[in-house]
Amino acid sequence: MKIGIDGRAAKWYRGTGIGTYTYELINHINRLDKINNYTIFLPDPLNLNFEFKNNFNLKSIDYKAKNNFWDQVNIPNIITKNDTELYHVPQNGIGLPHNKSCRFTITLHDIIPYKMPETVGKKYLKIFTEQIQKIIPLCDGIITVSNFSKHDISKFFNYPENNIYVTYLSAENIYKPIDKALSKKIIKTVYGINNDYILYVGGFSPRKNILGIIEAFSKLKKSIKSNLKLIIAGKKGQSYLSYVDIANKLNISSDVIFPGFVTLEYMPFLYNAAEFLIYPSFYEGFGLPPLEAMACKLPVITSNTTSLYEIFKDCAFTVNPYDIEDIKNAMELMYSDNRTRAIFSEKGFNFSKKLTWNDTTISTIAAYKKISKN
Repeated sequence: MKIGIDGRAAKWYRGTGIGTYTYELINHINRLDKINNYTIFLPDPLNLNFEFKNNFNLKSIDYKAKNNFWDQVNIPNIITKNDTELYHVPQNGIGLPHNKSCRFTITLHDIIPYKMPETVGKKYLKIFTEQIQKIIPLCDGIITVSNFSKHDISKFFNYPENNIYVTYLSAENIYKPIDKALSKKIIKTVYGINNDYILYVGGFSPRKNILGIIEAFSKLKKSIKSNLKLIIAGKKGQSYLSYVDIANKLNISSDVIFPGFVTLEYMPFLYNAAEFLIYPSFYEGFGLPPLEAMACKLPVITSNTTSLYEIFKDCAFTVNPYDIEDIKNAMELMYSDNRTRAIFSEKGFNFSKKLTWNDTTISTIAAYKKISKN
């Protein structure tokens, strides 16, 4: 089978959920599949920092550089039936050609723009809502990353569930246990952080519940009376100033640190130096940071809702994301009780080893085969 994959997210957006997914999927298909022929569509220069096998062909995509990722990938690829029998767009279908010359599939990670539009950037919201209704009917099958998202997609778009294929994600292999003292030393050198800290990693969208994390942390500080810090790591989005403002109002601005986007080089150390990860998001299609933390043997507190409960319920401490007191109590227990930390550290680590990119890739290739026959 001749399969085309839009690889632009792997090039431009790695370090985020969609970028990491696209990169690792292409990387592992390259390792595992010697039967099918692949064309990977990339911007110049045509590389992804690994050597492609002989059944891979790299094709350049012309685009006009813009400041917004969704503007860039929104330029549909030019594919022909001679090149491709099945074409896959991993970034929620954005950039799928309007003219259908072969079978189409997309990875639709979630439908957050419909479920929580107030939490999505204006540019992405506009592109998604304008195009997704046109994209879905073009798809011969849809790949998604959790059963929760599968049911959401099927219900909202009236799309048959038996044509939606779930492929769980995995943590990249850079995430592993590293000596805590060494990790703390590196984080101190690079970011100037010298205290014990609770860690949040991810986007700054309101759906991530960062306001709730800061409010719960404020209550925690009153209970434990320590120099514990809260690190909120990620690219400072539009909501950043509101987070700074609430920290100021709660008189904990010196205890809440925003290091900005942390490069992949330092992310494993950031996880390993932390006390635990706090991730009480309101809505996720999957949620990679909890899995990355678990792979580093870091205990995790996350939500008892959406895909987070489906995936992590047996290996993370789950809370009601709408209940600040519940979040605070979980944080206090996780910080003060060594046994609780040890239990969830071990549970999470063992679970993280069960999800691999090999499995994700094998499931994806199996989905390609089924979709090609739809």
